[in-house]
Parts: sequence; C-alpha cells; structure tokens
Amino acid sequence: MWKIIAATLLVAIVAVLVVAATRPDTFRVERSIVVHAPPERVFEQVNDFNRWRAWSPFETLDPAMKREIAGTPCGVGAVYTWDGNSKAGAGRMEIVDSVPGEAVRIKLDFTRPMEAHNTAEFLIVPEGNGASRVTWAMHGPQPYIGKLISLVFSMDRMVGQDFERGLVGLKNVAERKGT
Repeated sequence: MWKIIAATLLVAIVAVLVVAATRPDTFRVERSIVVHAPPERVFEQVNDFNRWRAWSPFETLDPAMKREIAGTPCGVGAVYTWDGNSKAGAGRMEIVDSVPGEAVRIKLDFTRPMEAHNTAEFLIVPEGNGASRVTWAMHGPQPYIGKLISLVFSMDRMVGQDFERGLVGLKNVAERKGT
C-alpha cells in the first residue's frame, strides 16, 4: 500500500516538474486605460520619478519605505531606488529610453523579496479629442522557479491588479487641469 502511495506521489511530482518546464521562458503583464489628457501631460507623469508618489500603487505599500531619486532629474538616466517592508521589497529602476509624448522604458531590478531583472514600459498613443491610450507593461525572463510558481500564482492577475490601480491613479492626476 505504501509503495503505491509513494509511486503515485512521485509520478505527480514528476508531472508537475515536467509541466513547469513547458511553460514560456518569458512573461508579460500589460494593462491599458484611456486618459482624457494629451500624451505630453501623461508623459510628464511617467518620465519623472518624483511624480510617481501621486499615482503609483507601489508607493503606498510601506509608509516608512526608504526612497532615493538620483541621476538626471527625469528622462534617460533618472534612477529610483527603494527599500521597504516585505510587501514593498527592495530594488532599483532606471529610465533607459524616453520618447517625449510616446514612451518611457525602465530597467527594473528587484533585489528583495526575490531577485529579478525586468523591463517596465509605458506606451502613450493619441486617441483623438486630446485623449491618450496609456499602456503599462512589464516583461522579462521567467526562470524555472518562476515557471513552477506560475502553476499556482498568476503573475498577470497579481501584478495586473496593481497596474490597473496605478493607471486609474495616473488618469486622475493627468486629467487634473494644470498638472
């Protein structure tokens, strides 16, 4: 009886490991929203890390989080580092590409709770009548441990919810007059 249970358990474990190995080597999480503001106004918010506290959902994870903004004031070369509680983690962002009114790409390095090296990007497309479609995406490699975790936890559902909240916050800030 114990041999049958052990064999069944072993087959189940091997099956999970094999299924995980077939998962994609990369991941992508993406959300979009229409903002009733011109692309330039939206761009100002995402191209300057000093403005993120007004709309980013990650800024509220730890009220005592240590933040440092360095490098250029905004755009390519701007750097943001953070060190917070277990929810906020720790890491570094650097703007590596900045196209006024169109796109901001960020090198995103997490050091805690788990090391990861990804790319975040904001794409801004005019929608007509002075509105903009803003897409916030994150993508990067998915190592084997990430593939295993993705069998239980959906990165798209977890991070996607944060992106949705952040885009609503960005919309609210950008739609205010005079920002």
